[in-house]
Amino acid sequence: MAARYIHELDNWPNFTWDQSALAADLANIHFRRGALFTAMATLGFDVRQETVLQVLTDDVTKSSDIEGERLNADQVRSSIARRLGMDFAGLPVPDRSVDGVVEMMLDATQRYDSPLDEERIFGWHSALFPAGRSGLYKITVGTWRDDRDGPMQVVSGPIGRQRVHFEAPPAERVPSEMASFLDWFEARHPDPVVYAAIAHLWFVTIHPMDDGNGRIARAITDMAFARADGDKQRFYSMTAQIHKDRDGYYSILERTQKGSLDITGWMSWFLGRLSAALDCADGVIETVRRKQVFWDSHRGDTLNERQTKVVNMLFEGFQGKLKTNKYAAITKCSLPTAFRDLSDLVEKGVLMVEPSASGRSTNYILAPVENGSA
Repeated sequence: MAARYIHELDNWPNFTWDQSALAADLANIHFRRGALFTAMATLGFDVRQETVLQVLTDDVTKSSDIEGERLNADQVRSSIARRLGMDFAGLPVPDRSVDGVVEMMLDATQRYDSPLDEERIFGWHSALFPAGRSGLYKITVGTWRDDRDGPMQVVSGPIGRQRVHFEAPPAERVPSEMASFLDWFEARHPDPVVYAAIAHLWFVTIHPMDDGNGRIARAITDMAFARADGDKQRFYSMTAQIHKDRDGYYSILERTQKGSLDITGWMSWFLGRLSAALDCADGVIETVRRKQVFWDSHRGDTLNERQTKVVNMLFEGFQGKLKTNKYAAITKCSLPTAFRDLSDLVEKGVLMVEPSASGRSTNYILAPVENGSA
């Protein structure tokens, strides 16, 4: 019978790719990764720490969102800050489910030089599903899947009319498949970017767990990059870029898993997302710098937690205009309290009223910083 998926091919998992087709992109990415770390080395400690916190928060929230699970970003930020010894004043106490995802990601990136073995993956899986359930369904946690409810499939569509996008190797193959993968992962590899791309594809193709395979694959990818960078600090988020092209991600995975062991297409898509992550890193660093300058200029001003939260949001991609009613909704306070908070921020020179707005349509924006702009 003809093979439906690459894991059924005789030469699996001997991947090949067209090196010449990828050479220019790989060279550019290696140069930019080096330039990014050189640039970060020139920044102050606080700026580097804030950049790491922002990147890791994005990593954790976007990795879960890819799977349809929305995590509270403030809780994620709080959990990361607590574990890395950063300031978490004003941030909420995180839920256990949030802590679990953060524990996995930080273990992958902060202990990147420790061996990846099955017990470590089982620990990550247990952290992801502390209650032993995925939503309403009980799952096998902290061990390889057993397929007791049928083959592991990636499907879409309503029950009765589901489309099968991919079927993973049967459960009896998983222990040996994972042993081969882990041996390979711990070996030396000449190109760290190629190493990360293959690791991601290989793991999700084995699909060894009952659930959480995508999140663990992305943690393994981050671990591979941390090993390549030789640094616990993360300044770019591959996961955030996968999230931006989620449809493309699932599409290229399906095409690759139903194709041949020539994975040039997957590699090209992966390099494109990594390039986008490096583009975004430049923007994150600039935002953090601007925040640092801004808060330094207002060091003598006392702001409450509501005010601090909203001002930080204005630096981080605030959606729409800041009005009194939106401030009240975000901070869960009354309209009179929101008006007093905003008036206080204007008086302190933190915010200003947008010149074109007035009355009920009053919009608030960040005030420019002396000798520069916020």
